[in-house]
Amino acid sequence: MGRRPRRGGGRSVTDGPASGAGAEAAASAARELVEVVDEAGTVLDVVTRAEMRSRRLRHRCTYIVVVDRDEQLIVHQRALWKDVWPGRWDVAFGGVVGVGEDWGDAALRELREEAGVEAGLQEIGGGAYDDADVSLLGRVYLARHDGPFTFPDGEVLTADRIRLDDIEQWIAGRQLCPDSLTLAASALGALIDPGPGPEPGPPPAPHG
Repeated sequence: MGRRPRRGGGRSVTDGPASGAGAEAAASAARELVEVVDEAGTVLDVVTRAEMRSRRLRHRCTYIVVVDRDEQLIVHQRALWKDVWPGRWDVAFGGVVGVGEDWGDAALRELREEAGVEAGLQEIGGGAYDDADVSLLGRVYLARHDGPFTFPDGEVLTADRIRLDDIEQWIAGRQLCPDSLTLAASALGALIDPGPGPEPGPPPAPHG
């Protein structure tokens, strides 16, 4: 783990929607193949990502919540060329699981591609999510890493570090991706308020 940037220092790392790089990345993503699944995760079909978006088909998606040693959540703003919720802030890295790809492998890949780091993952939640824009089956993972975060795939516009105690206030002032916020809510709540510790055991027996 390398030197950590100071909290509050957002970093711009991608081009806007009209740029050549952004247009090329969007076109490449649209051609990717995606599994269509039911709520149990059974594969029903394989279609392009563009068709999945246009028909709002259920697919598998990973979410990786990243927290550093100072108990700060790594948040980021999505690139403006993304095919859903461009420019919105997000509380988790992640993305669409590839055809035939294992859940954990997909989460590790997304963490490398989006954040530029590798870390051990702990599965902490998941479930189905549906709204007017997307339909998906997700799994949520926790990663501990201090950075530096390099965002090699260009899907991140700006990033920041937010103290866990300040998350609710930070969320209230921004437009966020609703899927990751909904699926990761319980995990974030547990990180913010881990609850009481284990009940104390009986006192040790006296010696002698």
